[in-house]
Amino acid sequence: MEDDLEEQKVAGHRGKGFVKSTPAGNKSKPVASEVRKSVEPGFTGSPDGWFDDAAFKKGLIADFTHKEGGDYYFESYSNFYIHEEMLKDKVRTESYRNAIEGNPEAFKDKIVLDIGCGTGVLSIFAARAGAKHVYGIDNADIVHYAREIVKVNGFQDTITIIQGKVEEIALPVEKVDIIISEWMGYFLLYESMMDTVLYARDKWLNKGGLILPDRCIMKVAAIEDEDYKNKKLHFWDNVYGINMSCLAAAAFVEPIVDSVNHEAIVSTVDSFIEFDLNTIKVADLEYATKYSVKMKREDAIHGIVTWFDIVFGGMKNEIRFSTGPFGEYTHWKQTVFYFDGSYDVGRGDILEGSIACKKSKDNFRACDIKVSFHYIPPPDCGVEPHSQVLQYKLR
Repeated sequence: MEDDLEEQKVAGHRGKGFVKSTPAGNKSKPVASEVRKSVEPGFTGSPDGWFDDAAFKKGLIADFTHKEGGDYYFESYSNFYIHEEMLKDKVRTESYRNAIEGNPEAFKDKIVLDIGCGTGVLSIFAARAGAKHVYGIDNADIVHYAREIVKVNGFQDTITIIQGKVEEIALPVEKVDIIISEWMGYFLLYESMMDTVLYARDKWLNKGGLILPDRCIMKVAAIEDEDYKNKKLHFWDNVYGINMSCLAAAAFVEPIVDSVNHEAIVSTVDSFIEFDLNTIKVADLEYATKYSVKMKREDAIHGIVTWFDIVFGGMKNEIRFSTGPFGEYTHWKQTVFYFDGSYDVGRGDILEGSIACKKSKDNFRACDIKVSFHYIPPPDCGVEPHSQVLQYKLR
């Protein structure tokens, strides 16, 4: 049927629209599926001979086919579209370039380690900034393309790309002067790559060396988001005439990663946790912290939105960027946590609570997150305070 519709589009004809059902007494005889068999060489015989894996792989620098027992996390970073999306994120990529190439005195004649090097773009920035040598590490098969990219850009004598896990490989040098990495995930800590950066810091970074970025600040605000929340909630009420409302609650156990319009922000912004990569320990990445925001206008609120800001400090020219709703789009977007129901708030009302985040027992790259919401209206206003505590999984 889809082929018929597509053929009608190509031919420039409309379909018949409503077609009356064939009366029960005049049912047409069933027609066997008709296949117009190809006689073209390479399309005949056994299906096993139709696809030539060797010829397919011959045109590639690396084979990204899933390997039995492989790590899907690293294999996901062997997909080109992920790297294309990240490289097209101008806020992300230009911030790294400005931090590195905008501070040549910090990189001149230095040994640099690029963790999770991907296509090698940060390694090349470091080489262009004057680094003596750059070691790029990645466990994904994208490294085969990174080596080619390094070579065709003339940096093969300055950049060495190593495939493997940071925790398992041996570097050709005992220490490095600078560590650079784009390790951040959704809600900052999703994917747990910061653990790897801290491992490398403790093992290889010279005392007084640079780690870039070196600071991360997580932020939170209350949002009005009735339309979107209701669409997600009530979608399950009637799905092609089927009541699937039992799924509605499940739809909110995972936070929503999406771009939030800054006009939806109803409250002040609170910085609820900050990480200094020069001093933080892996154990500190599981945290429980407090937040408090004050309403700036009368409205209804339906949840909180979180994001993070990134700082490249310790150099002459400090560079910052934000993944929040007040700036340009980034591929990290923002992370929204809806609570149960909504609150009609007035200017000056308070929403406060706690945010706890830990690695999931099921998958250490996922996050288990618990949030408490305590709505506090002004005293003697006739509105009762209200509290709730919800749990989420970011996976």
